[in-house]
Amino acid sequence: MIKHTPILSDALKTVLRAAAKTMTADMLKEAIAIQQIPAPTFDERTRAAYVADRFRALDLHDVTIDELQNVYARIPGAKRRTPNGKDEHKALLLSAHTDTVFDAETSLEIRRQHNRVYGPGIGDNSLGVAALLTAAEFFNHTPLPIDLWLVANSREEGLGDLGGIKATYKLLADKLAAAIVLEGMAFGRVYHAGIAVRRLHVRCHGEGGHSWLHFGRPSAIHGLMRLGAQITDIRVPESPRTTYNIGVIEGGSTVNSLASDASMLLDMRSEDKEALATLERQVRNLVEAQMHRDLTFSIEVVGDRPAGIVPRNHPLVQLARMALESVGAQPVYETGSTDANVLLAAGLPTVTVGITQGGNAHRTDEYIETPQLSDGLAQLFILMAAVGDWIKFA
Repeated sequence: MIKHTPILSDALKTVLRAAAKTMTADMLKEAIAIQQIPAPTFDERTRAAYVADRFRALDLHDVTIDELQNVYARIPGAKRRTPNGKDEHKALLLSAHTDTVFDAETSLEIRRQHNRVYGPGIGDNSLGVAALLTAAEFFNHTPLPIDLWLVANSREEGLGDLGGIKATYKLLADKLAAAIVLEGMAFGRVYHAGIAVRRLHVRCHGEGGHSWLHFGRPSAIHGLMRLGAQITDIRVPESPRTTYNIGVIEGGSTVNSLASDASMLLDMRSEDKEALATLERQVRNLVEAQMHRDLTFSIEVVGDRPAGIVPRNHPLVQLARMALESVGAQPVYETGSTDANVLLAAGLPTVTVGITQGGNAHRTDEYIETPQLSDGLAQLFILMAAVGDWIKFA
């Protein structure tokens, strides 16, 4: 645990707020430019190349793209050295995910109305990536006292299963003291705990046949529907909060055929890993009970997001609180499922913060609020400066 919690001077906060104000318009333009590049999960290559070009234009160090389309860059800090010549201080990681939930054919048209900008993925997470690039530009000219690693990572959404940030941590783990994860539409919130998530792909297989000639023979779709109905009857605890959702159902071939195959994707979440395990056991027991000679089921785990937490009284969380209060916002402490899950589960102090507020996430009419952008960027600059000092005095 780092014992020293720095307090930034009011004069420095004023400078950082002013810098953020001058860079806000360009950050919004950057967010729209990023949003215009399709980046479905597992197909982030074009957006990754754009970010890498922007890093190179800033002449950052160690700019690379890995096989998962994570983009890395480093801004060296002013370091003290130990007697053996090794770096005494570890680095800060700033990350934002590049992928979206929208397929490559989705129209990415931008629409402005009053104080809002509408567009698929504009807040989740084009704005987060734009803030990453804006912070890179600012701190490249005004370096932190420690190294800053900047990562635009892939595979945060859906079945990406946090693959991008998992690879990031594997590569940088021994270099890091703390991390800040950026989400575009989380301004005013400090995510300091990651909820546990399990995702199952449940498949049902039957013999199939003709809807008239073979009526009464088991249908994979009918079996899957019965199972789904039973799952939706499961009672889960309100505390620790536990949820489930059948998000996708597929199967069948024609309206007059008994389905030989059908499947569903089930998302399960909980604030407590034991409660999540209990829910999964209930689901698996229901699946087993549906099995018979003419109808079989299989289960594949397609998502496993670990849980983790850094306490609210931890210096990093309190610095995030201070940064928000510095721009006149009252922090709300949250739990959620973001890239931070992987880092928190590994024991790395991490918070997730946002740049503005918005709505309709994961819909084509997603939007962000523009009046808060300057304050959102300012709280990020203030937080990063404070965390840099905090890590320096480890």
